[in-house]
This record gives sequence, C-alpha cells and structure tokens, in this order.
Amino acid sequence: MNKQRQNPFVHAIRGIWETYRSERNFKIHLGCAILTLVLGVWIRLSVADWCWVALCITLVFALELLNTAVEAVVNLLSPAYHPLAKKAKDAAAGAVLIGVIFALIVGALIFLPKLGLYFFD
Repeated sequence: MNKQRQNPFVHAIRGIWETYRSERNFKIHLGCAILTLVLGVWIRLSVADWCWVALCITLVFALELLNTAVEAVVNLLSPAYHPLAKKAKDAAAGAVLIGVIFALIVGALIFLPKLGLYFFD
C-alpha cells in the first residue's frame, strides 16, 4: 500500500490557523504582537531589543497553541466535568499567563524608557 508522504508543515500551519479561527485569546495576542511590531519599527528598536521582542511574541504564541491543544485533548477525554480535567486546563492557562506577564515585563523594560525619551525629551 503506497501512502503519500504528508507534509508536517501543512499540519502545523493548519493547527495555527484553526487556533486563530477558534480562540479569542489567540486573536488578542496577535493584535498585541502587531501593535508591538509597529511600535518597535516606529521607535527604531536595536537588534538586541528585537531579539527580546521576538522571543516574547514567539513564547506567548507557542504557549497559547499548547494551551489550546491541552484543552482539546482534555475535552476529548473528559467531556463531563472532572476535577483533574479542570486542573490540567487551569495549569495550561496558567502557563500562558506566566508567558504574557514575562512579555509585559520585557516590553515595559524595552519600550517605556524609549517612549519616555520620545515624549519628554
């Protein structure tokens, strides 16, 4: 039986697209990422600053995708309420929250001094 080779990138892109379509928070993170990129171009971030911004954006998106995957698997395996299902879903959401807090702290350290110079210099 000859099976066509499947391209794993197609599945990965489909996963990102389906998460974008179905998850409100993913759309919020995308909007924040676009705003951050535009602001970074406007204030001319350094290469080092861009590395931190890219790390934060990537981290938040990766955690959001993992959170969505955990929620889907938990919902599949435990459609009825179960305390362990709640624990797994809450922990995955907590991971996203930690990533977002990290991104906000890094963003504040990078952007606030530069915006302060821009507006008050």
